[in-house]
Amino acid sequence: MRLVKFFVVVVAACAVGILLLRLAYPLPVSNYSHQTSKKSPSWDGPLGAVIDAAMSRNPGRDGVRPLRNGRAAFAARAILSREAVSSIDAQYYIWQDDVTGLMLLDELRSAAERGVRVRLLVDDNGINGLDELLAELDDLPTASVRLFNPFTLRSPKYLSYIFDFNRLNRRMHNKSITFDGVATIIGGRNIGDIYFNYGSGTHYLDVDVIAIGPIVEEVSDAFDTYWNSGSAYDAAVILAPSTNKDLENLANAARASAGGVGYQKAIKENTLTAGLAEKTLKFEWSDVTLFADNPSKGLGEASAEDLLVERLIQVAQQSKSSIDLVSAYFIPGKRGAEILEGLARSGVDVRVLTNSLDATDVMPVHAAYMGYREDLLNSGVKLFELRSLREEHRKRSIPEILAGSASGLHAKVFGFDQERVFIGSYNLDPRSAQLNTEMGLLIESPSIAATLASQIQRPKISYRVTVSDDGTLVWTAESESGGTKIYTFDPETTKLQRTLTVFARWLPIEWML
Repeated sequence: MRLVKFFVVVVAACAVGILLLRLAYPLPVSNYSHQTSKKSPSWDGPLGAVIDAAMSRNPGRDGVRPLRNGRAAFAARAILSREAVSSIDAQYYIWQDDVTGLMLLDELRSAAERGVRVRLLVDDNGINGLDELLAELDDLPTASVRLFNPFTLRSPKYLSYIFDFNRLNRRMHNKSITFDGVATIIGGRNIGDIYFNYGSGTHYLDVDVIAIGPIVEEVSDAFDTYWNSGSAYDAAVILAPSTNKDLENLANAARASAGGVGYQKAIKENTLTAGLAEKTLKFEWSDVTLFADNPSKGLGEASAEDLLVERLIQVAQQSKSSIDLVSAYFIPGKRGAEILEGLARSGVDVRVLTNSLDATDVMPVHAAYMGYREDLLNSGVKLFELRSLREEHRKRSIPEILAGSASGLHAKVFGFDQERVFIGSYNLDPRSAQLNTEMGLLIESPSIAATLASQIQRPKISYRVTVSDDGTLVWTAESESGGTKIYTFDPETTKLQRTLTVFARWLPIEWML
């Protein structure tokens, strides 16, 4: 009886504490001082002049340039920021306080100081350590910063989940940046070193695309919808006022660092630099369609039929010959699994590339995916799992196992019939489907889709997962010399790692992964 009373007292105390925190840290009464909208495209600037000339040779069509290399993806953002003369509109889920994050944030500052109107919308879940610098940028007359679904308690920030979980569990996962209303970059990359690194070492494999043409206006319209949404708040009503002017100095220090020097070199050597100077930028011309969730999804108010996932399902179900899915986090759910399995049984070649257990950076996501593997394989779906890029596999502590690998797949790219390809922020998991807002471009491009198809099962980067005659899973790795190695459990993992995934699968959290 005493235990019951104690439990009741604890529950009551927690409820009172949550209520008091909610009352002490309410959302501001007003989101922002006023609405703003996109500027007209600036065709007179250096960027606009080059793009206008290219568009005149391809009227009514959209031009695209995939960005598969991290160094090129960073350089493209920096170069286009420097070329902008009218406006820059950016929205990102994560903006990190590191070398590339500081350098690109300073590119926005520099653009604003020369008169470019800068609007930066960032998800408040992914800007740790940047409050002071974002407030500094927001102080500039031509720059505005807004936070999506902000945390009202700034420190300890994540304590806010205790008293405002339903709202804060919904995040803006979109990634786009648009320059002068004439060019945009959309894809899977956030802003930070791990997203732009290249070569050996710790980094993600990811894909972006530069797009020009009529699609840019659609992206600008979508940005306005988010910028003026009920989830966007002026930084000034959430963040403390800036007391220092540190951004430029911090960015200069980042540029002078060993890593920063390499990225500055990448800017000078990037083909965009020469293409802009010589007015010879080359694009692949096709029809491009924007897929974007309504920002009301961030408040839990979007209708089911308006969700981006429904449009992707329609495209998938129209596929006749093949579907190639590259997704860092792959949890198809009951409905998604049934769709993929049905397509495979009907003769569609369905191939999926996701992270292996050793390569994933979110172990619970992989644990949930493991529950779908056998049924997918038995239906004819082909599964490939990316090998970890880390040099050390075995000596990992429990916190490191739970945190996952920092060198794995992060891209979200889907190919249909080797004719169309979707590049964006959408992961094939419940969180992207129901909780986070997402966006991406569906590109009519047999060449890009064919490249995706050829890369998805490269033996050098992935394991082929199959079901053996006795019903157990088998992982096959091929070496460069043509030899093969067979695993009967998740490759390059310890018994502890595999045991933890079993426990993770028991947790009733798949709906929020």
